[in-house]
Amino acid sequence: MAPWRGSSPTLCLLLLLTSSSAHDDFFTSIGQMSDLLFTEKDLVTSLKDYIRAEEQKLEIIKKWADRLDVLSSSANHDPEGYLGNPVNAFKLMKRLNTEWAELETLVLTDVSDVFISNLTVHRQYFPTDDDQTGAAKALMRLQDTYQLDTHIISTGDLPGVTSHRSSLNVDDCFDIGRTAYSEADYYHTSLWMMQALQQLDAGESSTVDALTVLDYLSFSVYQQGELERALEFTKRLLQLDPSHQRANGNLKYFEFQISKQQMMEKGAKSGRNKAKAGSGSPEDDYLPERQNYEELCRGQGLRMTPRRQSRLFCRYYDSGGHPRYVIGPVKQEDEWDRPRIVRYHDIVSDKEMEKVKELAKPRLRRATVHDPQTGKLTTANYRVSKSAWLGAHEHPVVDKINQRIEDITGLDMSTAEDLQVANYGVGGQYEPHFDFGRTDEPDAFEELGTGNRIATWLLYMSDVQAGGATVFTDVGAAVKPLKGTAVFWFNLFSSGDGDYRTRHAACPVLLGSKWVSNKWIHERGQEFRRRCDLQQENY
Repeated sequence: MAPWRGSSPTLCLLLLLTSSSAHDDFFTSIGQMSDLLFTEKDLVTSLKDYIRAEEQKLEIIKKWADRLDVLSSSANHDPEGYLGNPVNAFKLMKRLNTEWAELETLVLTDVSDVFISNLTVHRQYFPTDDDQTGAAKALMRLQDTYQLDTHIISTGDLPGVTSHRSSLNVDDCFDIGRTAYSEADYYHTSLWMMQALQQLDAGESSTVDALTVLDYLSFSVYQQGELERALEFTKRLLQLDPSHQRANGNLKYFEFQISKQQMMEKGAKSGRNKAKAGSGSPEDDYLPERQNYEELCRGQGLRMTPRRQSRLFCRYYDSGGHPRYVIGPVKQEDEWDRPRIVRYHDIVSDKEMEKVKELAKPRLRRATVHDPQTGKLTTANYRVSKSAWLGAHEHPVVDKINQRIEDITGLDMSTAEDLQVANYGVGGQYEPHFDFGRTDEPDAFEELGTGNRIATWLLYMSDVQAGGATVFTDVGAAVKPLKGTAVFWFNLFSSGDGDYRTRHAACPVLLGSKWVSNKWIHERGQEFRRRCDLQQENY
């Protein structure tokens, strides 16, 4: 019989949080999460007002009690002599008949009404359990992508951190581990429960005890095939609680399995220790190129040969003698040669970018992807961001940006999609994908009636302290976010066939808030601007 791990008792929460569906997925947008800080600040102010009111009430009660204490001490020394004074007798009658009733009213007065009302109003906009789970998963995603130790994350010593350093306590580590456990991700469960245990061993106080942590630890390492470690944690658990029924049963089971394995052939050992399904091991990964993708995100990907690098240039570009740029050409930099990826520097002003963010922020919604099975847009775990669409008619700045893209690329914007503005959340990413519709999804953009996506314009509207690069997994290119710059590439060859080398991804944001805007340009309208060529390799 396999060891059993029951569900842990539900932790009592100080507040029961609820929210409306319109405010779901806070964790997918740092921009919208920033509003929560102002909400919390308002609640803290309200809480301090409540505390002051309670302190004022207690101060009045304390003064009243001190005054009566002096009176009682004097009166009780000679009760008859004290009451022989008619003034004292009157005041005793008055106190007991009136003043004690007033004191009772004061004690019963609830000064928390304002705070509770304020909390109730804001509570409907609070993050949900899904937001907390999403944020926990984001930490684990960053841990894997950037090969971060749990200790580094727990101490807040993240790469690039120069301010706002924050650490995780035992309860935080335990909650992250429990989130992984609920997803049957025993690999991350063991890592974070181990971190929680180490911090407990170091003397950190917590509402979570070592007994509970060890219970999760022994089961999670067992699920990964590590019987010896499971036995070790179980023995330690029993040292703390010798009567623990489940641990006693697991102890016998682990000892029996280890004894049984020791009698088996040595060659069976490697097979025995393979992680079980659901452990979060690479064998279970749905993304075959994950290793390459994560290496590129860490800056460890393929390197272009010196000969190819020597053919990359920076230049002043006038877009084929366009009147707007003959006198004031734009700065163009070659980022990659095959496929050709170029970056334009100082292409928009800070004022323009702030206006675009201002227009988009109230309309940000969870970003979606095209489902080839249903042909509809849907949310996906591999795209963690929020986006909004801005039409040229909505503000002169949007129209100006669209015109600038047309002038620089030479492509018609009338059939392009609206400007999509995206803000990435905690560990925000978009795993490897194609922007164009492949041959196996011919109806990808049928509703638009403008053909396939011929090219992509990606504008970076913020700097990112760490992570957040745009990587092209098939060729090894990595483009770092740089505020005010835009990268451009063709998704289709001039023959109309898709260029599969343009498969790309947005790496998880390790530190910072990443804002971008995309302009997807379609085939229709480009017939005389980018002529068709029968040779697939030609652009």
